[in-house]
Amino acid sequence: MATYTVKLLAKQPVAQGTTAFHLEKPAGFEFRPGQAFEVILPGGVEGEDGSHAFSIVAAPHEAELVFATRMRDSKYKRALAALEPGASLQIDGPFGSLTLHKKTERAGVLIAGGIGITPFMSMLRNATEQRSEMTLVLLYSNRRPEDTAFLAELQALAQLNPHMRLLATMTDMAHSQQAWGGATGYIDSAFVQRAIAGLTDPIFYVSGPPALVEAMRNTLTDAGVDEDDVRSEEFFGY
Repeated sequence: MATYTVKLLAKQPVAQGTTAFHLEKPAGFEFRPGQAFEVILPGGVEGEDGSHAFSIVAAPHEAELVFATRMRDSKYKRALAALEPGASLQIDGPFGSLTLHKKTERAGVLIAGGIGITPFMSMLRNATEQRSEMTLVLLYSNRRPEDTAFLAELQALAQLNPHMRLLATMTDMAHSQQAWGGATGYIDSAFVQRAIAGLTDPIFYVSGPPALVEAMRNTLTDAGVDEDDVRSEEFFGY
């Protein structure tokens, strides 16, 4: 890994309470879709670690680096939110092993809860740009459409990429102000079995809060998935 000083180019909301940060891409910075970097804030954060790891949302072919996070009420997140375009910060990376397998004949099933979508955004953008023939199925769980980061982009990618399917589900539509015509309820073993019907020897990727990752591993076992075919990444506090 290496440390780079970069400028913040822009920030934008991508869901209620979730912001994407666009950074300069340093010369020579190369990464694989699904990898992450540490974001180190200028001057540190009093009484708290001044760096946090974030998955890279951007795909390798893009001119910028992008990460996204839930804007919770912590000292780090407040300091991050206070940065204005043009501010300098540091990144350290890339690192991480939650990357897609190389055998395109094996399908990839991506399962995300909330902000766990971020490593999969890079994978799906890259697969679409590269016109990969790997079948990719995204199972994406959120409370409401308002909370669902990158939902419109994912719907657009599913239209552009004939090898991608998006199966999004909402668990708390009673408190939503937006219409939703898709699935509701949690991702259970029956949901998984319907999603993977007909897929060729899939490999599963799970990303989200630790409780979701553990629950999904159990759900996949109940659905008859071999644990050797499951890879996961936990997001702590995001």
